[in-house]
Amino acid sequence: MIIPAQFDAKTIENKWYDYWMKNNYFHSEPDQRTPYTIVIPPPNVTGVLHMGHMLNNTIQDVLIRRARLKGFNACWVPGTDHASIATEAKVVAKLKAEGINKNDLTREEFLAHAWEWTDKYGGVILDQLKKLGASCDWERTKFTMDPDMSASVIRSFVDLYNKGLIYRGYRMVNWDPEAKTTLSDEEVIYEEQEGKLYFLKYKIDGSEDFLTIATTRPETIFGDTAICINPNDERFSHLKGKKAIVPICGRVIPIIEDAYVDIEFGTGCLKVTPAHDMNDKALGEKHNLEIIDIFNEDATLNSFGLQYQGKDRFVVREEIAKELESIGALAKMEIHLNKVGTSERTKAVIEPRLSDQWFLKMEDLVKPAIQSVLVDGEIKLHPARFNNTYAHWLNNIRDWNISRQLWWGQQIPAYFYGDGKEDFVVAECIEEALVLAKERTNNLLLTTSDLTQDVDALDTWFSSWLWPMSVFGGIMDPESEDFKYYYPTNDLVTGPDILFFWVARMIIAGYEYTGKKPFTNVYLTGLVRDKQRRKMSKSLGNSPDPLDLIEKFGADGVRVGLLLSASAGNDIMFDEELCNQGKAFTNKIWNAFKLIKGWEVSDAIAQPESSKVAIEWYEAKLQQTLLEIEDNFEKYRISDALMAIYKLVWDDFCSWFLEMIKPAYQQPIDSATLAKAIEMLENNMKLLHPFMPFLTEEIWQILAERTSEEALIVSTWPEIKPFNAHLISDFENTIEVISGIRTIRKDKNIPFRDTIELKIVNNDKASTYFDSVVAKLGNITSLDYVSDKVDGALSFRVKSNEYFIPITGNINVEEEIAKLEAELVYTLGFLKSVQSKLANEKFVAGAPEKVLANEVQKEADALSKIETIKHSLAGLK
Repeated sequence: MIIPAQFDAKTIENKWYDYWMKNNYFHSEPDQRTPYTIVIPPPNVTGVLHMGHMLNNTIQDVLIRRARLKGFNACWVPGTDHASIATEAKVVAKLKAEGINKNDLTREEFLAHAWEWTDKYGGVILDQLKKLGASCDWERTKFTMDPDMSASVIRSFVDLYNKGLIYRGYRMVNWDPEAKTTLSDEEVIYEEQEGKLYFLKYKIDGSEDFLTIATTRPETIFGDTAICINPNDERFSHLKGKKAIVPICGRVIPIIEDAYVDIEFGTGCLKVTPAHDMNDKALGEKHNLEIIDIFNEDATLNSFGLQYQGKDRFVVREEIAKELESIGALAKMEIHLNKVGTSERTKAVIEPRLSDQWFLKMEDLVKPAIQSVLVDGEIKLHPARFNNTYAHWLNNIRDWNISRQLWWGQQIPAYFYGDGKEDFVVAECIEEALVLAKERTNNLLLTTSDLTQDVDALDTWFSSWLWPMSVFGGIMDPESEDFKYYYPTNDLVTGPDILFFWVARMIIAGYEYTGKKPFTNVYLTGLVRDKQRRKMSKSLGNSPDPLDLIEKFGADGVRVGLLLSASAGNDIMFDEELCNQGKAFTNKIWNAFKLIKGWEVSDAIAQPESSKVAIEWYEAKLQQTLLEIEDNFEKYRISDALMAIYKLVWDDFCSWFLEMIKPAYQQPIDSATLAKAIEMLENNMKLLHPFMPFLTEEIWQILAERTSEEALIVSTWPEIKPFNAHLISDFENTIEVISGIRTIRKDKNIPFRDTIELKIVNNDKASTYFDSVVAKLGNITSLDYVSDKVDGALSFRVKSNEYFIPITGNINVEEEIAKLEAELVYTLGFLKSVQSKLANEKFVAGAPEKVLANEVQKEADALSKIETIKHSLAGLK
């Protein structure tokens, strides 16, 4: 067949992905082989591919393709997450654009719109992953709202409730006024923001005196129910037992005493707003204070806000400051830096709010997850430095708020049969709930119409923490063949930003439901940033479209570009040049393949010694690299594994091996050498396949006629064999010799077509095994070992060995001597400057170790060069 001059990525990517899908290579069923399982971190169902997904899923594909080649029954389960807050927000925005208010719809009507949205956009990101080459088992694709997945979540809730681990409580929670739902502590991001500190004057009831308090939130005075002072603060002893009047609203509130108040902070007086601050709530409970909630669910003020009712909290903050100033109640304002909690999803500023919520007790649940990672090492985080982050979170864990004021998600399976807060039962369905309600009330006349299900949905993470189990049906049917075969899974690849949200919680759930770990290794990728170290985002316009990159550089090029700089846990400074480097590597391999396929072969030619030696060397080099690759994979250094293969193919195979075996111009190659060259190329393709699946499959299929059972994707990873390490070290020496010859040819303008002689003084007793290679690559007619230096010759050194190239008539001896003498003068001057530095005690004492070592190396190099020049001059004079 005619091999195209250029590698046509787009055509080849479509061809081979269709071929892989047609032959069902990605699908896995339990069999006698050892399973290797990965579950995808499910992206948001409404999401599109971004650079983080590209990195994460490329790494997963590398691991799964390598496992397949190593003979494991590889299973990569794909899927998407319903993403309650994000998806509901998009559906609400869509409805709003159509003039529809969510509050005017029933739950069922709203969910119909949500499902329509999901059906329309839900598969986009998974289809995009196929462009990347992701070899997921698409037949196993799961969605966290699939009926069986939702059933698993509901069963988990009921089980945990029956164990006494889930409870309902009236608590201060993090309220997202934009999404109109509560958030867990972990979903709140604290950011330092510049604001103002307002010093407000509260009149003392029954006198003309004032006390002053400092607050960052003057709008919350409408919820004040006390002023608190420290009982040991002598400045305010005259206020004990008195009352204060809240400005504007005129409410009279008590002045209470509590050692909680920091005498040194602010004015020493604290306004207490129990409905809107966690610490104030604790004070309020302790002192039996009234609780006044001044906010609506969207953080506008309610009727307690008087004339500010219906206005946004931040608008009120500006307006109330002016009113307080106008009535003389604002003493002063100062610029103030403050940590403000914001919603991870909507970026809205969080409001502390009291409400009835569902919580999961974490104190005991977390213990096996701490033990397995931090004590037993049963689960390993890569890199291990994330153990500290993991330990901090889990050792300081609080009960998990698992309810959300949303409709999109699994509805909490609690059914109320009365008006009281405790008048409810928990069951998997309303029919079971009715049985329980009848038992609880002794009222046999109850019907399902008497029951009302809790309107809230469960936190999305309460669904996805079951992911490694629920995708295999492990919650609903723990004895299922799939679950028993594929669980626990092997590797998890995800970002450190969800180490607690998802990873730790999956570990907790795994031990709670199976007594087993959910996975063995967690590979934590870094964030993809731009060259200025900024996080990539649409708003900054610094995030390229992954599909555009694939179009421009090919999927293999993008994969290589990303992975070459993706060391575990470290952020990637992304530059399109990385993908260009990947594309250049693709072209290099393609050209090497074309070169081999273009050689004419002859059975009549004997194998040259240089080719025999080259093959032995490359086989050893490949085995050495294979050990390095295996070690890197074992340590989850995926980038280092790729770099080892990159160097093997680019440097050792293309730059050296092919040059060593290449036949003379317009001459055929012997059949034995060509067969070995193809075998080596095939081994390279096997090693590269996990990283560059499309290019390697194309080359593999052209190299020989293959059946579907012989496709590269289901081939066999190269076998580790003993190898001669001396060959590799000897060749390093040979490279220096060849480089020395090439340097002389270049400097002296001796064309390669002109043959030369080489005389060697083998002081090192170096191996002569590669002499045939030196002769071929140096175009040397005679290579002789001599006992003394050769007069009238150009020379160079490699270690202690001396190499002489006798001068031909093409070289002007006088000119050569003049050049060498000038070079000697320059090098002696350079050596003097280096040695003066090293003689300077102050420099030596103060210089960093690296700088000092660099100067010592410069001195050694200069001395060696001077010796070589002197030898060359001696030979010419």
